[in-house]
Amino acid sequence: MDVRTELSIMIDAPIEKVWEAITTPELIKRWFFGVDTSSEWTVGSPLVHTGEYQGKPYEDKGTILEMEPPRLLVHSHWSSVSGLPDAPENHERVAYELSERDGGTELTIRESNLASEDAKSASEQGWRLALGKLKEVVEG
Repeated sequence: MDVRTELSIMIDAPIEKVWEAITTPELIKRWFFGVDTSSEWTVGSPLVHTGEYQGKPYEDKGTILEMEPPRLLVHSHWSSVSGLPDAPENHERVAYELSERDGGTELTIRESNLASEDAKSASEQGWRLALGKLKEVVEG
């Protein structure tokens, strides 16, 4: 069963500014739960987020699958917090889709291959917080 989720947000800023915020480690840290991010931002390169969650260090990792600046970023994702083995069948697919709307940018996050409905709920809750913060960072 492929559990999926999709969330969108309107950001009052040019598409290039939103793209910069989702692909620049210093900016990602400001809106995405304080994570440290490393990537070469090219198709096939690793994407790694490290940080602390509830006092414990974690590492989320994936590979950039598609990249069409400033409109599309797709990567795989696996987290040590998931409790699942680091195997391809346990990797989620995360897509950031950006489109220009009325002088601003609509950002849609699509996730697929989530492990369960509980994982979907947790993911949606996290994305709502992160996207709200992203909007603040970009518009601020």
